[in-house]
Amino acid sequence: MQFAHEFRGKKVIVTGACGIIGGWIADGFYEAGATLCLTDRDQAKLDAMLAERGGGGHLAIAADLRNAASMKAFADKVAAEWGAPDVVVNNAGIYPSAFLLDMQVDDWDAVFDVNLRAPFVLSQLFAKRMIAAGQGGSIVNISSGASRKMRTTVVPYCTSKTALDRLTKGFALELAEYGIRVNAVEPGFMAGSAVSPLPDEHVSAAIASIPLGRPSSPKDVVGAVLYLCSDAGAYVTGATLTVDGGNSIGTKAVYQAKKKAL
Repeated sequence: MQFAHEFRGKKVIVTGACGIIGGWIADGFYEAGATLCLTDRDQAKLDAMLAERGGGGHLAIAADLRNAASMKAFADKVAAEWGAPDVVVNNAGIYPSAFLLDMQVDDWDAVFDVNLRAPFVLSQLFAKRMIAAGQGGSIVNISSGASRKMRTTVVPYCTSKTALDRLTKGFALELAEYGIRVNAVEPGFMAGSAVSPLPDEHVSAAIASIPLGRPSSPKDVVGAVLYLCSDAGAYVTGATLTVDGGNSIGTKAVYQAKKKAL
């Protein structure tokens, strides 16, 4: 593994750890030697994830990322066990689907609470711990190519990710003097999750439109996140690293017959 042992002794927080991408990221840091703090809504699932990973010192703490008091309690529990973390990965996100004319205000609020407000609150809470410890650190927000490529039925998601990219740059600017780097990763398409399921026809059409011709893999996402948190990425802050097979740069759809291959 490229980053094998590089994160030994490092304390890493991953939100939305029970999801597909969260699980990939958690596994990547675990394999690189990190001590993990996993959070999601379901304590039983978190406990099961830790049971599959040997070694001591790992934490599993359920939290409601729509609730400021719950996030503060989560941060306090981490501080009591660890002090300051070295890495925070704001991965949790939701992807409800509805046309704007049909979307309920509560659903709109939920998207922004989880996708934008939670990264703000958690980055603020943990950055203060990092500053107090005088150790620097790294924060990575999981964004999306949807931040630049609007899609019908998921406009709130796209808008939240656009705002998250700006929040990433804002935190990077303000935290640089403390040695805390803040970046974002835009993973590629994958076939939904239990929280945001996608129909088979949608999955097939989406994969067909990706220039590199395949969905995202664990290696793609994990490599990008670990790079940004590693010594190799020590001079990178305020950046958004897109790892999506070219999906967000345009479409492969052809609206006229090709004459011949070049």
